[in-house]
Amino acid sequence: MPDGKSFCTQPAAEHESIQGVVCSNADGQKTTVVRTGAGVVLLVAFIAGCGPSEPLQISTLQLGRALNPDNSVAAHTTRFKPDDTMYVSILSDEPGFGTITVRWLLHGQVISEAKRDVSYTRAAATEFHLQNSGGFPPGAYRVEVLIDGKPAGSREFRVEK
Repeated sequence: MPDGKSFCTQPAAEHESIQGVVCSNADGQKTTVVRTGAGVVLLVAFIAGCGPSEPLQISTLQLGRALNPDNSVAAHTTRFKPDDTMYVSILSDEPGFGTITVRWLLHGQVISEAKRDVSYTRAAATEFHLQNSGGFPPGAYRVEVLIDGKPAGSREFRVEK
């Protein structure tokens, strides 16, 4: 497909004179084209459901100061120093899709907010982090997680000198 937003892999199937090509467009939809040896198109099938069909569900919300390679939290804590980077990792055990919003609050006031659209076909961890080159003021903080705009969890933590 010449638009630069699609790609094809071959073969999807091979059996004597039947060959198949699998193409994916920019939206992730897949098309399987089956051809005979003469190049006549016999079938074009859109494969729906290749991606997750269920909304994202959070299994665990982790907070800490370091990450593992899989984006889960390596060093769990609820006590941070002013110059620490704070990580929150949202773990999901099942396939799912949605928009994750993370709000970082200090004394109940939003100091940062980030959103990420995700679509997972297996268990996954999504990380967000907060850092301040000038250091964070001591106090009571909270991180709130929303999935598709609905509260999904939160963690309280402190920054201490």
